[in-house]
Amino acid sequence: MSEFRLAFPACVIAGKHRLAADDIGLLRKHSFPDGVRTADDVVVMLALNNSCPEKCPEWNAFFVESLAGFIVNYSYPQGSLDEINAAWIMRMFATDGVVNSALELELVLHIMEISSYVPDELRAFALDQLRLAITDNVGGYKLTRAVERKGITRQDVDYVMRVLRNVCEGGVIPVSPVTHGVLRRIEMETLPAANHPRWTEIMRALELRDYHQPRTSRWLRIVDDEQAVA
Repeated sequence: MSEFRLAFPACVIAGKHRLAADDIGLLRKHSFPDGVRTADDVVVMLALNNSCPEKCPEWNAFFVESLAGFIVNYSYPQGSLDEINAAWIMRMFATDGVVNSALELELVLHIMEISSYVPDELRAFALDQLRLAITDNVGGYKLTRAVERKGITRQDVDYVMRVLRNVCEGGVIPVSPVTHGVLRRIEMETLPAANHPRWTEIMRALELRDYHQPRTSRWLRIVDDEQAVA
């Protein structure tokens, strides 16, 4: 079995304690001259993110925008998501359903924002990160949560609406049973008197709908400059 090795300059940058803005310039020029375009490029980005303990602010934007652009625009279906690459996202950026990194959670949210269609399983997965922060005190969302309490804060409301905004229809929020179930579990774990008033409005606006999306059978396919690889 061949061993994956980082090429220059990624191999040098991976050995550094702090990833600086100059390093991103080197990566753009040598490692990703056309941007992140292959599955191997994704592996390099994840290796760099995990190997450098300290990172400059520029890295966060580069990481999120590069990987989200690849996943949404250079994987099938282009410009959108389906249940297969949604499952790949949940498997790649979470451990036992928990997104442990705040940066990787931001990546998942940005993927959802720029995709024309988001499978409901991924939307429920993102909402479940709030539940995990409240009930188990774990996960990337917990790391950014300003107040640690079993009540819905304004920050939590903003997070929920960021996940649901693309499905809002006027004053109605249509959701499938899986998303509705996650929101109900969140509500059961909180005290009504401790919740932000906007949370009650969100729960009242929910409209349960049973979506039947045809499941496909394929490998994650990557767009190539010359041909699509199945």
